[in-house]
Amino acid sequence: MHDAPRPEHLQATPAIDSDHPAVRDFAQRHAQGEDERARAVALYLAVRDGFRYDPYRIDLSTRGLSASQVLANGYGWCVPKAVLLAAASRAAGIPARLGFADVRNHLSTERMRRVMQTDVFHWHGYTELWLGGRWVKATPAFNLELCERFGLLPLDFDGREDSIYHPYDRAGQRHMEYVHQRGSFDDLPLADIVQDFARVYPGLMDEAQLAGADFAAEVRQETEG
Repeated sequence: MHDAPRPEHLQATPAIDSDHPAVRDFAQRHAQGEDERARAVALYLAVRDGFRYDPYRIDLSTRGLSASQVLANGYGWCVPKAVLLAAASRAAGIPARLGFADVRNHLSTERMRRVMQTDVFHWHGYTELWLGGRWVKATPAFNLELCERFGLLPLDFDGREDSIYHPYDRAGQRHMEYVHQRGSFDDLPLADIVQDFARVYPGLMDEAQLAGADFAAEVRQETEG
């Protein structure tokens, strides 16, 4: 038996602000297709490739992680991009919730590894969409350009099978390992995320550590050098 969606999975929250005019407009423009599954795939691609992945600019506030703020910024890391996909899906009438896991991420920069002091990313975020009578995982974090630059296999999503990170890259090197599943959440568990980040990543919480740093530029330098 599947965990059926509840009314909460179509409702707006302060972070999953599916009632925000910008989010509703985004959903209307991109949720195109002949059926719900096709519209979900279109939304996934719009979030994955329309907003560049940037883990250097992390704002751990409700507003900073909200879907409408991702639209305003034009970028996001895994959690806010998952929030945007959830909000846009709810605005399009597709039940959605958030999923979280701890992952060992081999896609990183030298600066990121130095600041974090680990390659384990706690509270990696993805989205779960109710399609075809079941919850399907969708991970829109890494945009296509970033995948091509790092030699990764881009994550596709067909609305039928879970879209989660590949364990290996194109060259057969380790890419992503899921080390702990945290489960599904109707809303953003911000207090838990902030508490764990403060404990595990004290360097990341120090804004001076990443002040002025450019993730895209460092990716280019490290992949072209």
